[in-house]
Amino acid sequence: MATLTIRLPDDKYSRLKALAQSRGISVNKLMEELSTIALAEFDAQTRFQTLAMQGDVARGLEILARLDEHN
Repeated sequence: MATLTIRLPDDKYSRLKALAQSRGISVNKLMEELSTIALAEFDAQTRFQTLAMQGDVARGLEILARLDEHN
């Protein structure tokens, strides 16, 4: 496991500490959870972009047009 040192303004650290306490976890665990969320979002965006580059624009527009017809 790696160690990461970050510098934060005191007020931001205090707010993060209060958030962690409200969840009953340490600031370290909170940062681990927040980084997991950020990485999941990044991975989803990367997968979407990869799939979008492989897609057929005309087919995508056709699907969107059919969705509009149903609304």
